Amino acid sequence: MKSLLATAVFCAGFTVCAATAAPDPDALLKKAFDNYRANSSTGTVSMTIHRPDWERNMTLKSWTRGQDDALVRFLAPAKDAGNATLKLAQGTWVFNPKLNQVIKLPASMMAQSWMGSDFSYNDLAKSNEILNDYTHRLTATDTVGGHTVWSIECIPKPGAAVVWGKVVLRLRDDNVVVEETYYDQDGKPARRMIADKVGDISGRAYPLVMTMHPLDTPDSWTRIETTAASFNVAVPDYLFTLSSLQNPRE
Repeated sequence: MKSLLATAVFCAGFTVCAATAAPDPDALLKKAFDNYRANSSTGTVSMTIHRPDWERNMTLKSWTRGQDDALVRFLAPAKDAGNATLKLAQGTWVFNPKLNQVIKLPASMMAQSWMGSDFSYNDLAKSNEILNDYTHRLTATDTVGGHTVWSIECIPKPGAAVVWGKVVLRLRDDNVVVEETYYDQDGKPARRMIADKVGDISGRAYPLVMTMHPLDTPDSWTRIETTAASFNVAVPDYLFTLSSLQNPRE
């Protein structure tokens, strides 16, 4: 009888532990990236670059395919219209219509400022670098605004060619990343992205407004607002070519 009772208690305890087991951070991040990009997407975005003594506003359109390919083309203002960036699995290219020239960017520039903003080329394409080049650890679970919010610490894998020494993300249970903090190689926080507004777009929860803050210059920021987006739509393969980058025919 004692043996049977002990077995029953053990099984009950195991069931409770299994039911309350912490979620897999790898799976959580993959769902978040899939929610952001889906299998393909198109979107229209406004971007504001703010500095203490000036502010700049731009409008752009984006297309993504899979986890590696993205095209972004500027629509306004007139002086920036036609500038475009193409990211494929094998590299990244930029097109300047004034020079009528396509330039391939070295890998070392992917973490550099994109169009003078506080976002990088990797941010632009929502690179899956975080998924592939970092290990992930769940560090906290909170409840905010009726949502479960997980904090996930991302540490570079040995030998990974990445810029950041650590990235900490806060991720909601509806697959929206609401905050990302990037740390330099000395462990100092360098910049922070905050989802200022989350709403429904094309039937999914989505960060409609995101602001990137460089933490060493608190009076500077870049804000991206998504005004339209569609997911899992047919995106022509010809868009993701160097020919289309230079001679658009959307």
